[in-house]
This record gives sequence, structure tokens and C-alpha cells, in this order.
Amino acid sequence: MSALIEANNLTRILTETVPVTLVEDVSLTIGEREFVAITGPSGSGKSSLLYLLGLLDEPTSGRLSIGGRDTDPMDQRERAETRLSMLGFVFQFHFLLPEFTARQNVEIPMRKLGRLSRSAMQARAEELLASLGLAGHIDKRPDQLSGGQRQRVAVARSLANDPPILLADEPTGSLDSQNSEQVFSILEGLVRERGKTVIAVTHDLDMAARMGRRIHLMDGKIADP
Repeated sequence: MSALIEANNLTRILTETVPVTLVEDVSLTIGEREFVAITGPSGSGKSSLLYLLGLLDEPTSGRLSIGGRDTDPMDQRERAETRLSMLGFVFQFHFLLPEFTARQNVEIPMRKLGRLSRSAMQARAEELLASLGLAGHIDKRPDQLSGGQRQRVAVARSLANDPPILLADEPTGSLDSQNSEQVFSILEGLVRERGKTVIAVTHDLDMAARMGRRIHLMDGKIADP
């Protein structure tokens, strides 16, 4: 199994009036086709670690490689390109642009990466939405969709550039039990059927128990669950 993410002694400290350590000395390796839960109490550093792994934040110290590439020497352009090509993001709140249709929201990462023609982007967005049961909602805006449908649009958007890694921050946290189960099944299917690596922060221990691996944090450090 090839390593997609390798972190060595990652530490993130907020250097404000009183320094606050968000993540401390975290080392881990995550490979292809893994379904990984990051758990821990509130304030334990779960989302902070996810943002470091997703290049949304930079460590104070330590090293991180993604797809075999060391991210430390990357400039902002290279980091942005790596995010767009290697990483997809799903958050607790979908963050869809309200003035855009479902299809237009899914097209956003493709437009930023700039590798496909307009017609190819439209076709891929429609294909992704249809694969998630949203074929009849392609031209609807977020306010015309249910919470579960909006989150499925967000999943489709995360897959737009066909990244090998999906990072999800409480992806079912704002959904009812039925929609939570549907989103979980989609993420599970991405690992099993599409060979994706999915890393999800979750407070739901039942959900974490159904995933292939669990990383538990306490006070910014990896600890036994």
C-alpha cells in the first residue's frame, strides 16, 4: 500500500498574546484506499490536524508530504495546485455559493484548476451529481435543496478534479440520522468502489467504529482511544 500522506512531528502553535498549541508532535502515515476517522473531545485539535493535512494551514514545525512530495518547500501557488489536484474537501456546513446552481458549484474546483474545457466541466459536474442521486436537481440553487441534498452537492464538488484524497470535517454533523447514514454510505463507497482515501473528523463514535482506522487526539497529540 503506497503512502499518500506522511506527517512527521507536525506541530501547530498559535503565537498570539499567549501561545496556544493546537497540534503537537503528530506523526502518521495514511495510504491508498484507507477510510480514517479522526476523533477526540472538543478542542483536542481534530480540525486543526485536518487543516494541516489539507494544506489549509501551515505547521509551526514538522514535515508533511502528500503523494510523495514534500510540502515544506512549496510556495503558495504550488500549495494551491496540490490542494486542487490531490485533495477534496467536505465540511460540516456545505459552503455552497448561494447564487450558483448545483452544477455551477461543482464546476468551481475544475475552473480553478483550469484543465478542462467548459463543456467537459459541465459534463463532469452533471455526471457526478447524477452518480449521487441528484440528476433532477442539477439546475437548482442551494436554497432549493434539502440539507442532505446540499451535502451531496458538496461531496460532488470535492470529487470534481478526481483527487485521490478526501478530507471531511464533521460531514454528517449538521444532518439528521437518515441523511447522516446516506452521506456515510457515500463516503464508504468512495473508498470501496472508487479507491479514494477518506479522512473524516467526527464526534460520532458509532460512525468512527465503522471506518477502517481511527486516530484519536487528546490535547493536540495522538492518544489511545
